[in-house]
Amino acid sequence: MAEQSGTSKSQSHSSDLFSRAQEVLPGGVSRNTVLRKPYPAYAAFGKGCQVTDLDGVTRTDFSNNMASLIHGHAYGPIVEAVTEQIKRGTAFMMATQCEVEHAEHMCSRNPGFERIRFMNSGTEAVMVSIKAARAFTGRARIAKVEGAYHGGYDYAEVSQAPNPDTWGSVDHPNSVPLAHGTPASALNDVLILPFNDTDRAIAILNECADDIAGVLLDLMPHRVGLNPIEPAFLEAIRAWTHAHGALLLIDEVITFRSTYGGLQMQYAVQGDLTALGKMIGGGFPVGAVAGRADVMDVMNPSADRYLFPHSGTFSANPMSMVAGLAAMRDFDEAAIKHVNALAIRAKAGIAEAAKRTGACACVTGDGSILRVHMKAQPPRNFREAFLSPNEQARLQTLLDHLFDAGFIMINTCSAMLSTPMTESHIDALVSACGDGFEKIAKMP
Repeated sequence: MAEQSGTSKSQSHSSDLFSRAQEVLPGGVSRNTVLRKPYPAYAAFGKGCQVTDLDGVTRTDFSNNMASLIHGHAYGPIVEAVTEQIKRGTAFMMATQCEVEHAEHMCSRNPGFERIRFMNSGTEAVMVSIKAARAFTGRARIAKVEGAYHGGYDYAEVSQAPNPDTWGSVDHPNSVPLAHGTPASALNDVLILPFNDTDRAIAILNECADDIAGVLLDLMPHRVGLNPIEPAFLEAIRAWTHAHGALLLIDEVITFRSTYGGLQMQYAVQGDLTALGKMIGGGFPVGAVAGRADVMDVMNPSADRYLFPHSGTFSANPMSMVAGLAAMRDFDEAAIKHVNALAIRAKAGIAEAAKRTGACACVTGDGSILRVHMKAQPPRNFREAFLSPNEQARLQTLLDHLFDAGFIMINTCSAMLSTPMTESHIDALVSACGDGFEKIAKMP
């Protein structure tokens, strides 16, 4: 159970603060993912893999700020690095040595990272990847997987959240807007592919082969079901881009944690450009694009093909650079082996708990990431992963149970592990999932 001291719900500091927040923030927040009913919990401090809220409740954090804290909270080497940097200055209209050092380290982790450029978020990294692909190829259209999340750029968010009423035929999925008022031109420039369905995907790509700048892929898309991409599907997309002069754009904003050089290192395929973010900033805002030198040179003012002017006031700011470098240096092979082994233990335990309790549930994921589904079988694509009203109700029951039991999960019931975690933290989560499954098994 969550550890609590001192404050009753009727005296909740979080409740009072949320009342104030609603007077100045739309919905009371600046990001919808922190909302909970009847009010969100407000963090007071974090240490290691635990967070204590303003009401004194301590929970184990399996969200880690949406996968951005690979070493958990207040990690010593990061605290030391940013403390020293803040004394020297937080941002300059000059380049910094730490930018170069972080770039050298990141490029050393993956042979496909011939050049890298930093920005401020994963959304921006995907946006820059798409714009660089357009500049390099002289084409406008992109293709992406149905249901895949790639941040808030108009083009990247097309068909991020379609539903049975809007998604159209599986042979030719509709380009569905996420935000009201999305320009029709953005929708027309994005082709939607069914995940892990090679024949249908290639047929769709062939319809517009001469117009496609790049195919954007997350190799284990979270909202599509958090199942790794099937090798045959990835290899077919890679071969198609080679044959038609398009680029393969890989989104590893979340999945880079899977191996030392990213999830793509488990496949015989590398992206032309890779979007990065989250953990490579050590808990500070960051994004990056890495890839082929000739493609990256579209952003190089001294190159012959300087086609994409790119800058940003806080790009490669020294706070993010020193924090990120400290985080990544310590996310070595031993650390990766540790968190990945914990995830294997968690997935096995949760699957066994579902079987034991008779709850209709399964678990997916790879590396140090996992997701619990209210389904008997792991979904292979977005349409299979889509939640019915009954499944959504059961999932919310599990999420609420876990939160009350002292576990912070991502609201899809996903977990992103961190290096301070131990087998005891995993076993506690598995036990809580079992208790939650028992509640769910009794639901109509």
